[in-house]
Amino acid sequence: MEQLNLPIAELKIRKQNGKNYIFDRLRKQWVRLTPEEFVRQQFVSFLIEHKGYPSGRMANEIEIVLGNVKKRCDTVLYDNYLHPLMIIEYKAPSLAISQKTFDQIARYNLALQVPWLIVSNGIRHFCCRLDKEKKEYAFINEIPEHGRIMNYEL
Repeated sequence: MEQLNLPIAELKIRKQNGKNYIFDRLRKQWVRLTPEEFVRQQFVSFLIEHKGYPSGRMANEIEIVLGNVKKRCDTVLYDNYLHPLMIIEYKAPSLAISQKTFDQIARYNLALQVPWLIVSNGIRHFCCRLDKEKKEYAFINEIPEHGRIMNYEL
């Protein structure tokens, strides 16, 4: 896998029937190892181990409904009352993060109405929070610690 702009995490990887799998610590199951999945597992480990995000408040592949269409958010962070607080969208390192990526996560947020969004391809990471007064997203220079996320006033 490609070197990412994240601290190296100890991930469990195995080969089965000629295919590589990686252990998803949030879903507690083995999943196919794709470049996007590698980014997800590295990023989730980064959030837990370096930013203090509790694994018990995060979930991968959360289904939402937009109109008549079912979609899946890559990772969702919940607050202490299990209300969605953040959506994280991952792309493979070979894919540039584009306006299309931000449009995708913004559509997901129509369903969840969270104040925080993160997009990462493992190389570049973008974090923004909703400025309710201006009704727009303000970009943050770095991925905030969990305590900062939790103390954010809506």
